[in-house]
Amino acid sequence: MKNAQTPRDLQQIRHLRLFQNVAANSIEQLLQEFRGCELEPGEILLSPFNRNQHLYLLLEGELKVYLGSLDNQPVSTLLPGDCAGEISFIDNERPSAYVVATQPTQVLRLHRESLVKLFQQSPEMMQNLLELLCDRVRQGNRIILDSEQNANVDTLTGCFNRRWLEHVYERESTRCAYNQQPLSMLMLDVDHFKAYNDHHGHLAGDYALCLVAHTLRKQLRPKDSLVRFGGEEFVILLPEIDAEESRPIGERLRSSLEEITTFYSPVGILPGVTVSIGLAQMQAKDSLEGLISRADAALYKAKQQGRNRLVG
Repeated sequence: MKNAQTPRDLQQIRHLRLFQNVAANSIEQLLQEFRGCELEPGEILLSPFNRNQHLYLLLEGELKVYLGSLDNQPVSTLLPGDCAGEISFIDNERPSAYVVATQPTQVLRLHRESLVKLFQQSPEMMQNLLELLCDRVRQGNRIILDSEQNANVDTLTGCFNRRWLEHVYERESTRCAYNQQPLSMLMLDVDHFKAYNDHHGHLAGDYALCLVAHTLRKQLRPKDSLVRFGGEEFVILLPEIDAEESRPIGERLRSSLEEITTFYSPVGILPGVTVSIGLAQMQAKDSLEGLISRADAALYKAKQQGRNRLVG
């Protein structure tokens, strides 16, 4: 990073969020505490390995924010008017992320020794800084939430994945057992899926799996959990429903797919698929593995009996 001339054009500065509602004469005094700096493309402005003593205000260019490693995808982009380093500037700790210039970038830099002076000179600027901090915390919370959701969701079909199944089974089995209510599982397998892929291509197979997920999902209750268990296998948890009630549900799901003989996809019109289904009801103190094992055994019988049917 190399030094640059600090801008003195108040019209360029006043529209920046950090200086909103700050009087012009106060801005002139505040700018005396800032130093202009220039960064080259690829230059690291902030790193978790180096303690930060500055608040950076982006004037020109672009900064990318990376969590964990520079090899990860950036989680956000900072544009002119945004600030960087405000959290570590306040608490005097190491930054929690990498901030990297992606193009020639100009920033204003403020050393934390000026913090007390800023409180005294411009309460309005400190209010703006607090609002920026709140935005950064909320953004961090959204990133955490998005990461947690993505970790539980199958990216192809939008169904939950096996990680979520373990979590939701522990919750729902405990709740149903406590309330003395049943819980059932449907295990579904797309019939002859390898042959479908071989004949129509793997991309067509992906669209067929998405068709299955969409068709099943729209017929389930909000409290039901549709999980892509792996490959062409899906699992559905049905809390508060016993095996007797689950059979017509499973038959309805099976027949709804059987009725779709063809469907439109980005690669053209494709033939539909059918599913075989195994049904099992949770027993007292049942583990997830035990319930899956019985549902899988029922699914195996459905395949042996000719597929496109429900057993259990």
